Amino acid sequence: MSPVNEKNIKHNIESPDTIKADMLECIEYEFKSRRDIDIVIQQPEYTSLCPISGLPDVGCIIIKYRPDTKIVELKSLKYYLLQYRNVGIFYESLVNRILNDLVSVLAPKFMEVTGDFTARGGITTTVTAVFQGKNSE
Repeated sequence: MSPVNEKNIKHNIESPDTIKADMLECIEYEFKSRRDIDIVIQQPEYTSLCPISGLPDVGCIIIKYRPDTKIVELKSLKYYLLQYRNVGIFYESLVNRILNDLVSVLAPKFMEVTGDFTARGGITTTVTAVFQGKNSE
């Protein structure tokens, strides 16, 4: 039996261009004129692929935001994040892409997206991107 050479393994890595942000749905924030709230959403089973090796990247995506007039509908967010499963994307690009897509749909007062990724090769990585809206404190 010959050893498997990584360069001979065929990977079906999709491009980040396949991600569709228009599937994100919004709900009106009912208390928008009365008070601010902070929302924290965690997706602890996030997966995508390393664009170089094709190996899976696994981690927790944490979305913290202060809505202005809209909040994200969670089922649509779940399906949005599932699109990344076969996409080759670096951590830094991923976190910024999620932040950009959510900000464009929700126009929040504040948003922070963090990717806390499982160790690979003994190295852990955490990446955070922040949006400060015009109405944030």
